[in-house]
Amino acid sequence: MQDQEELARRASTGDRAALEALLAEIQPSILRRCARFLPCYQDAEEACQDVLLQVARNIGGFEGRSKFSTWLHVIIANSSRQTYRSLKRRAVEEAHEQPPIDVADARTTSVIAGSRLDLLDALERLENRNADLVGPVVLRDICQLDYREIAEQLGIPEGTVKSRIHQGRAHVREYLTAG
Repeated sequence: MQDQEELARRASTGDRAALEALLAEIQPSILRRCARFLPCYQDAEEACQDVLLQVARNIGGFEGRSKFSTWLHVIIANSSRQTYRSLKRRAVEEAHEQPPIDVADARTTSVIAGSRLDLLDALERLENRNADLVGPVVLRDICQLDYREIAEQLGIPEGTVKSRIHQGRAHVREYLTAG
């Protein structure tokens, strides 16, 4: 097993074997991280495949200014949130096409799934209100990056990161308690 940072560096220069090895190595951890966002395993698998595809397509843009794992966290967070938005959109479209059927709401049947859905809804509302606050909150509270890594990834000062996280958490808390 080679070092991910080294594989990413080699893959970014066009080394196909390094890219294949990198994708194989990161796939299990990507799936676990996507599952932190999405309550259904199949949805996490879908997001995971999207992440792997994005890594394969965009590895040439990885410049090594931040750690590969930090770069990857951003892709995972964005892909998971995009998968959630797509699933919501599909559910609305399907609801208009089919007669209503009784389906258990994850919010009432599973505390974990319900809280994830509530958090994703809160993040979506925050993004509509102040998109600059979403990235720092997701990278800190879900991806568990430190302030320095977030600052490097977003290209903003550490103090700004801390401020945006504080503001973002306040809005998310407000959305979650408002129901």
